[in-house]
Amino acid sequence: MATGRTHRPATRSRGIPEATVARLPLYLRALTALSERSVPTVSSEELAAAAGVNSAKLRKDFSYLGSYGTRGVGYDVEYLVYQISRELGLTQDWPVVIVGIGNLGAALANYGGFASRGFRVAALIDADPAMAGKPVAGLPVRHTDELESIISDNGVSIGVIATPAGAAQQVCDRLVAAGITSILNFAPTVLSVPDGVDVRKVDLSIELQILAFHEQRKAGEETTPATTPAVSPAIAPKTTPAAPSRTAAGAGAPAGAGSRKGPDGDVPAVMPA
Repeated sequence: MATGRTHRPATRSRGIPEATVARLPLYLRALTALSERSVPTVSSEELAAAAGVNSAKLRKDFSYLGSYGTRGVGYDVEYLVYQISRELGLTQDWPVVIVGIGNLGAALANYGGFASRGFRVAALIDADPAMAGKPVAGLPVRHTDELESIISDNGVSIGVIATPAGAAQQVCDRLVAAGITSILNFAPTVLSVPDGVDVRKVDLSIELQILAFHEQRKAGEETTPATTPAVSPAIAPKTTPAAPSRTAAGAGAPAGAGSRKGPDGDVPAVMPA
């Protein structure tokens, strides 16, 4: 089976936009669910709804793959699964190392979705000597002293950093120096890397803060009374008192006596309540 160090995805050379690349995993997840239900074809509208995008954007994204579907039939689910998997590089083996086997690192090591999506956890690495040799997710934890040899021996090109923020940059530098060209960073810090190294950042605290912002806004909208604001006397429109109606004295009033003619036309009389 091919390894990640010898085969790179073709998306960049084919000129697929980064925004499209970011949506391909969403389409693949929706298509995989359809495949597991033995659904043979899917329309662009149905697939777009499942992936959370609009159908026009989906059709544009698929045009970069050379897939246009069949009018009245839709897209072949199994073929699209293969096509997107190939573009994402998931038809080959990608060895991955996870550095930092604390609570988060251990949880990532135990995640079963890596293997089913083409990623093989080749090694778990931690700086704590007490962790060395302890099994996590069926693998013995290795000490960071072995990091370079592990990467070389396993042909690793993807590293996952799950260390505390203070150690992340040093770990990143060692990974890059050892030949790692793609990094998934879970540490709450921004990493500095040279050109040619890709970094994807996953910051759970930032995502929670964004959700907190939206919750606060929704709570504010619920507590704000939907009443018409009172008009301040300073800006209230002025009205001119109407002249006493002659009909009140029993005199015959001419036509139009209930209104007065002003410079801008008829001004309605203000009648007493």
